[in-house]
Amino acid sequence: MMDNEQLRYRIAFASIRGMGVELARQLLEVAGSERSFFDMSEHELRDATKGHSKIYTNYYRQQQLERADRELDFIVQNHIDTTYFTDADYPRRLLEAEDAPCMLYSRGTCDLNSRHVISMVGTRHATQYGISFCDTFIRDLATALPDAVVVSGLAYGIDIAAHRACLKHGLSTVAVMARGLNGIYPAMHRNDAVKIVRNHGMVLTDYLSSDEIHRSNFLARNRIIAALSDCTIIVESADHGGSLVTASLAQSYNRDVMAVPGRVGDEFSRGCNRIIRTSQAMSITCADDMIEALSWDLERKAQKAQQLEVFPELNKEEQAVVNILKQQGDVHINTLATSLGMPIYRLMSTLVELDCRGIILTLPGCRYCMK
Repeated sequence: MMDNEQLRYRIAFASIRGMGVELARQLLEVAGSERSFFDMSEHELRDATKGHSKIYTNYYRQQQLERADRELDFIVQNHIDTTYFTDADYPRRLLEAEDAPCMLYSRGTCDLNSRHVISMVGTRHATQYGISFCDTFIRDLATALPDAVVVSGLAYGIDIAAHRACLKHGLSTVAVMARGLNGIYPAMHRNDAVKIVRNHGMVLTDYLSSDEIHRSNFLARNRIIAALSDCTIIVESADHGGSLVTASLAQSYNRDVMAVPGRVGDEFSRGCNRIIRTSQAMSITCADDMIEALSWDLERKAQKAQQLEVFPELNKEEQAVVNILKQQGDVHINTLATSLGMPIYRLMSTLVELDCRGIILTLPGCRYCMK
């Protein structure tokens, strides 16, 4: 388990302005460790990196350590979980993005590396059409893929509709915030955030509790929503908006983008209709459309095929019959009796039982085979 001293340096290092996974790797290659980065002199860092950035100054690095001390107190007092980019459980999809954050702060137990992860976002001015779509889509997704995780931004409109549909239908959901975990934005959704954490979901951010809230935070937050997922679904959007930015980011990460078509002329369907028309997004109308497009239906078919090979619990005699039929194909009852050393009358009752349970087939001429 990581000690607080190491966590302190990681927090300070991750919160350096402009720090992302790629820059972090470059600096750690030079410094060797986060602690060494802060222990080295300004002159040593400039010589080693051949750079003159403000982040190498003693004053700036000391400021970061002081912020980290305060954040560490907040983390301990509030039982916040931290995930660093070198940790084994750091989201593998997010790590593929060049601008991925070095540190994530969270509450909850959701598996961010689940096999099936999607993001669902849209306008803050959701219509009943959009809200109903979220509910139906997530209901059907929960039935088809109960391990699926739905990521969104806890915002008004489509975001909160997606989170609430997950809570209703038993899917894990992740709320990515544009501020530290010292508060919930919007405050009206605090109870939803609590329910998410309590129901195998997660509230997640890359911001410190001391970070100020800026409008730009929300656009920066969208990169995490897009990169965490296998695909991004836009439910409703006007001509411009944050959800279309998320779609663009998803494309830049080579993720699939899908959109729900709306009625021509509806203000909050214009964005979706446009990105469908310009081939920036695939049109979907239900969960099965997405599952098929991502080839997740092939996984389900393979699982069903495997299940067909798994028979109900058999007793010793039943298993012996099945083993012979699997090896030899269709077999006459006399051959079975001889091979098993079993009287015909007892074998017959076993064969009838297996037939009734749908495991074998009775063929003409007292012959039997696997179903």
